[in-house]
Amino acid sequence: MKAFLMHRDRDFDVKAELPWNHQVLTEDLALDTLFDATAGGDVFLRVVAQCAILTGVNGNDDTIHYRHDVLVDCLANPAVFRELYNIAVGTIGPKAKSSWYWFGNQPSATLHQAVDKLQVLMERLAILRSVADRHSATFHSEGIRNLFAMLRRELDDGYLASVSRHLERLNFKNGVLVSAALGRGNKGTGYVLRKPLPDTRLWYEKLFGWGQEGLTFTLPPRDESGSRALADLSDRGLDLVANATAHAVDHINSFFDMLRLELAFYVGCLNLHERLERLGAPSTFPSPLAPPLKQCQFADLYDACLALNLGSTVVGNDFDGDGRLLVLITGANQGGKSTFLRSVGLAQLMMQAGMFVPAKAFKASLCSGVLTHYKREEDNSMRSGKLDEELSRMSEIMNHYSSDALLLFNESFAATNEREGTEIARQIVGTLLDDRARMFFVTHMFEFANGFAEEARPGVAFLRAERRDDGSRSFKLIEAEPLRTSFGEDLYRDVFVMSAEGARQLTV
Repeated sequence: MKAFLMHRDRDFDVKAELPWNHQVLTEDLALDTLFDATAGGDVFLRVVAQCAILTGVNGNDDTIHYRHDVLVDCLANPAVFRELYNIAVGTIGPKAKSSWYWFGNQPSATLHQAVDKLQVLMERLAILRSVADRHSATFHSEGIRNLFAMLRRELDDGYLASVSRHLERLNFKNGVLVSAALGRGNKGTGYVLRKPLPDTRLWYEKLFGWGQEGLTFTLPPRDESGSRALADLSDRGLDLVANATAHAVDHINSFFDMLRLELAFYVGCLNLHERLERLGAPSTFPSPLAPPLKQCQFADLYDACLALNLGSTVVGNDFDGDGRLLVLITGANQGGKSTFLRSVGLAQLMMQAGMFVPAKAFKASLCSGVLTHYKREEDNSMRSGKLDEELSRMSEIMNHYSSDALLLFNESFAATNEREGTEIARQIVGTLLDDRARMFFVTHMFEFANGFAEEARPGVAFLRAERRDDGSRSFKLIEAEPLRTSFGEDLYRDVFVMSAEGARQLTV
């Protein structure tokens, strides 16, 4: 029995190795906020979401569409998905709280405990089957329909009744019937557990013990060695069936473990979708494009983590990046450039994990990894200068780079003067462009950005953070070439002039 809700032909591996830069990605794209929103306070949901989002770059468009179809069903039937998840959690919970004791080499004890567990597990499977019976007609995705079909096929009434009878028989209310033969040295060999013959005696014959065939003997009350010898004979006959029953328990437990794991991804998506809906923030199912296509187009793309932190909708942006490999982003300070960069990286990761994305429309090429190079604040523990630290991180990125990667630069190489920073950035970006890498680069270095504008190199787009005439920010990015100024005087006025005016008013 397999769930197969995350992949068409294999289980989801929650222990898969995370990308080499997962800690940097989490910090630069503020992913902790996203993980917390999917979790809704459930630590297990958070672990699954973290793994699925960070390892999504290893997937393909077929896996993305497969998950999209299941997620569409999830969003259309949230109560059923939560019911399925709660059934799995309710089954795993008692198992996790109790230990599986094997009682040494005592098959009778192992069998007794396995039968008790199997009775509980079969009840839970019957509940799952009832959910499939009630709701199978309302689901359309391949993943859910296959799951429900498997439950209805393998857990039909005849099978459940048969298992119930076997479990009842394994309680051995009338004792254990074992056959054996004498081997070398008159030692017992060939122990086989036998199915008891039906007792055809009349009720009064059973009452008085009449009509019993075979020889019997009774142990004295304090014959401990005789009791141990009989128990040993019984265990020899029960050994095979005890192992088979215990393995059946392990198999069904594994199914519920995986069902819980794969449902957790969709329940996490459901939690996130409900949070965004309450904010009035849009979401859409993206269109992934397989390599070697290099495209990125979106409408009203926004930073979902910022919206979740603020508890309100935030400004989204539109962009048509068909055939654009490099997007240079310039403009006013605090105009939304870094927020926009995060929204691009976040949407790429969510798309490749098989989730919806925070936008009204989104289409992008799949990438082999999201690589971020962000400006870092001064760190007293650094053993070298900031520029050396930036170049060291860039070298590490290039060690893991491939031409299908998506690179996000945020004010990179600004730790030195503009002339040197421009030359470093120009050479690195130029080389990456020659390799047809896809990049978004936020920069305040005018000479660097303007150099590409004057060169009119194909495949380069320019976005600029909009500044209104009164100096206020719309947090919209428009397609426009870079300006020499980032309007630092606006910040000076806000920080110093307005502060001074406030201080004068307080003095008066």
